[in-house]
Amino acid sequence: MSARRKARKRALDLLFESDLRGTNPLELLSSRPTPDLAEAEYVAVLINGVSEYKEKIDEFINTYAEGWDMDRMPAVDRNLLRVALYEILWQEGLDDQIAANEAVELASELSTKDSAAYINGVLGRIIALKSVLPL
Repeated sequence: MSARRKARKRALDLLFESDLRGTNPLELLSSRPTPDLAEAEYVAVLINGVSEYKEKIDEFINTYAEGWDMDRMPAVDRNLLRVALYEILWQEGLDDQIAANEAVELASELSTKDSAAYINGVLGRIIALKSVLPL
């Protein structure tokens, strides 16, 4: 497993825990260091990015996640979308399809049987509209 994939999984774990406990993910990040330096650096990029753009990311999820209210969406799906949307919309030098594929693969491993297809659909819509989205 690549360092970036491990970092995405670690960031997802921290965001998921933060979401369920109602705590700040940046505090969780600082209290739980990641031993691998390459992984730790990208975990920090993801947690900081999702935290910085969370309001806008959640606005996009609410707009493009048809049929799902953020509160009713499984927490793992909500946080997978947050990580992927940060990477797609604000992370420079990363192919959008890589971020989407990683989110879909993690959803297949960690969430409901329908989550991967749903996440793929939401991310696909946002990727298609990326050039006109108000960031």
